[in-house]
This record gives sequence, structure tokens and C-alpha cells, in this order.
Amino acid sequence: MARTSGPGTREKLIRAAEEVFAAQGVHGAQLRDVVALAGQANPSAVQYHFGSRAGLLDAVMAARQLRTEQVLAPLLDAAPDDTHALIGALVAAEASELRTDRGRRCLRISAQLSHESGIRSRTPHPTLAGTRSWRLIERVEACLAADGLPGPLRLERLDLALTVVGAALADRARQYLDGEEPLTSEPLFLADLVGTTTALLRAAPPRSL
Repeated sequence: MARTSGPGTREKLIRAAEEVFAAQGVHGAQLRDVVALAGQANPSAVQYHFGSRAGLLDAVMAARQLRTEQVLAPLLDAAPDDTHALIGALVAAEASELRTDRGRRCLRISAQLSHESGIRSRTPHPTLAGTRSWRLIERVEACLAADGLPGPLRLERLDLALTVVGAALADRARQYLDGEEPLTSEPLFLADLVGTTTALLRAAPPRSL
């Protein structure tokens, strides 16, 4: 019988969860499938290591965030306080996950969770608190404020922009995983994603409602 508490079990469960959550959806995935794929005989393995489905999902996202942060660090340090440059750094860091099947699966998962970032309330999700990613979001908001965009509209646009970036990268990841031929080259796709996202954020606010 496989040991629930053996060395490496936690990592095996995280890897299995990445596959199952990407294939079945965050909310539709069956934990028993995660446990089985991880080679664990104890059906309570997830609860033992992570406490709950939410705890396992947070662990998956924390591992993905760590990888992204390592790529983002030099990009953010070099980026000026300019919306286009900052969104470019964000997209480049997120797109680094396209390099591996593991990263591609995680992009598909995180796109389902973009509404949980905490942008609208300025209260970051625990996996984002204190990260460079959250600092980047704050810097983009400061740029939009300098452009005169009202506070509530800034927050809504930032939330929408992160959703757009996440959805676009998740779909690109799906194409790679499914062996589909994308319509555009990856450099063109990423450059266009930066441009369209920046345009969304910088669009003139409605004159009146």
C-alpha cells in the first residue's frame, strides 16, 4: 500500500492535481482522481497534506507563482513606470509557463481563478500577497491614476485586463497541449496581447453616463 506521508507524496499530489484540475476544471475535478494519479491508496491523502481541495489548489498556484516570480524579478526591476512596459513584463513572465506541459496546465488552471486575485478590493489573494506580481499590479494602477482614470474604473479595468491575459494564455496553452497549430507565431501573439491589453487599460473613460 502506498504511504500517505512518505517522502515526496506532497509533490506527487501537486503534480497530479495540476493534470486533473487542468483536464476536469477546478470545480469539476474529482479528488479521488488526484489521489489515484499520485499513486496513493489512502483516499484522505489530500486532506492529510493540504486540509482541503482549496488548500491543494493554493499549493498548485503557489508553485506556479514561484516559477513566475523568478522570471518576473529582473523584468520588473528594469521596467519603467509605464503601462505598456509593465504589461509587457507581466505577459513575458506569465508566458514563460508556455515552455512546459506543466506550465501549460497551470495556465489553464489559473485562468479559472482570475476573479479571485483580490484586485477589486485591493486585498491580494494569499498566494499573491507580497509578491512582485502584486507590486506590478500596484504600479500599473499608479500609472492609470496618473492618467486621470477614476479609482473604481481603474480597479475594474485591472481586473478585466488580468482576466484577458489569463484567458489568452490559457487558450494558447490548450492549443499547445492539444497539438493544434496556432493562427499566429508566439512572438506576434504575445506582442499583440501586450498591445491590446495596454489599449484596454488606457482607453478614454466614458464622458458621462
